[in-house]
Amino acid sequence: MITFSPKGICSKQIIFDLDEENRIHNLKFIGGCSGNLQGISRLVEGKTPDEIVPLLKGIRCKQNTSCPDQLAQALEPHMKKKDA
Repeated sequence: MITFSPKGICSKQIIFDLDEENRIHNLKFIGGCSGNLQGISRLVEGKTPDEIVPLLKGIRCKQNTSCPDQLAQALEPHMKKKDA
């Protein structure tokens, strides 16, 4: 289980698992808009950070960030490194 403490959003924590194939499972936001966050959780289930981060990074709401943007920040360290 990976726990991320977001900044600038209503949610207090983002929790998720990554399996051996680097796929996202069991994503939960603690706090925030329940319906929207349940939707995000279902949409990212089974996807990899490499698939999700480019889609969600930079989405803005209040305080120049959003729940999707904070999820992208939580997932970014788990992206596969590209060979230079």
